[in-house]
Amino acid sequence: MGTVGENGGVPDTTTSPDPAPTGATTRSSTASAEWFERAHRVTPGGVNSPVRAFNAVGGTPRFMVSGRGAWLTDVDGHDYVDLICSWGPMLLGHAHPEVQAAVQDAVTRGTSYGTPSRSEVELAEEIVARTPVDQVRLVSSGTEATMSAIRLARGFTGRDVVVKFAGCYHGHVDSLLAEAGSGLATHAVAGTPGVPAASVEATLVLPYNDRAAVERVFAERGSEIACLVTEASPGNMGVVPPEPGFNQFLAETCARHGALFVSDEVMTGFRVSRQGQWGLDGAHEGWRPDLMTFGKVMGGGFPAAAFGGRADVMGMLSPQGPVYQAGTLSGNPIATTAGLTTLRLATDEVYAHVDAAATTLSTAVGEALDRAGVPHLVQHDGSMFSVFFAPRVDRVVDFAGASSQDTSVFRAFFHAMLDRGVYLPPSAFESWFLSAAHDDHALQHVIDALPAAAEAAAQACEGARP
Repeated sequence: MGTVGENGGVPDTTTSPDPAPTGATTRSSTASAEWFERAHRVTPGGVNSPVRAFNAVGGTPRFMVSGRGAWLTDVDGHDYVDLICSWGPMLLGHAHPEVQAAVQDAVTRGTSYGTPSRSEVELAEEIVARTPVDQVRLVSSGTEATMSAIRLARGFTGRDVVVKFAGCYHGHVDSLLAEAGSGLATHAVAGTPGVPAASVEATLVLPYNDRAAVERVFAERGSEIACLVTEASPGNMGVVPPEPGFNQFLAETCARHGALFVSDEVMTGFRVSRQGQWGLDGAHEGWRPDLMTFGKVMGGGFPAAAFGGRADVMGMLSPQGPVYQAGTLSGNPIATTAGLTTLRLATDEVYAHVDAAATTLSTAVGEALDRAGVPHLVQHDGSMFSVFFAPRVDRVVDFAGASSQDTSVFRAFFHAMLDRGVYLPPSAFESWFLSAAHDDHALQHVIDALPAAAEAAAQACEGARP
């Protein structure tokens, strides 16, 4: 398949490392273990975001010292093909030379001003040009974006109730860290200690892709609902795409009841297409969300996110309107420079390359697991995909289906791939990500590792049987 070259806006000026062979090897993690021990002394759990601790898969998390193109290198000197891409942002690959150059130039002019700057306006213009939003407000994280969008929706409608879906993650916002109880539609209960019951009492949780549940809750509570928030295409319970027309149905239902439709594209935005998930459904079906949230790719690997929407809704934000929101580092000139450069380089050729790479790899994964007799299901949304080790499941449409998989089989598969120089998401409930830097060499390295990993998964399946 090759590498996207000058016509795609991503010149290949890096050299892929010469990794250890993908046969069975013993990879020392001594240095990572030492750093993990040091981290435990000063950081809860030894990590700054829980999934990095490898609790879901066991073993020692790898501490990375560098990333280049499609590859990561750890403190023990081992190279890995990276299939998380910093959980999505690295659409162009690590250390892209043009992004690096733009950032280095920006740093020479200072790292933060606390004033408006040109790059934040240019990044906002780029986001507005690609999406159906009229205006955006820049923030520093996806959590901050969704938190602010919820506040704005409540301020605009004068209502309090928020509807969300089980299995959709919108950051660690108190009112959205909720899990479903029993029944078709329930009041939420806090999904973590430290969240007061009062923080989630106005949150209703529904099964994803369930139109009947949505219709019922709006029929019963429609006049109280400020907004419905959903991942435009969920990737936090594994990849569980919306059923055809589901997002349009949500937009139309909200409109009928005077609620706002909030589409969370922190993960899918500018990754599954140049217009995000909306480019795959709303742009063709003729609807648009009232509010959208963005992150990851739009920051180019730096802490940057945004929320945006209709001009009349966004006009409620301070200083234009009464809904307050602020941030010291919002619109940071280094982050906005990295994001703007990334989006400008994210051409149609880049998306075509990433889509083709994802198709090649996901097909190879499925074929390897088939040959090994491992029950599984591969699901896609654009270039995002994940593997569910779920016997007797033809399609995963919601969190209950995602939760039916055998995570012990994924654990065996994960470590077999890690030992052969492939870094997968250390959780069965995450999307795999590729970049424009995943060339034939990187993909072949992953494909060569698959037979042994599939066999390890098959052995885990045998061990799990009664």
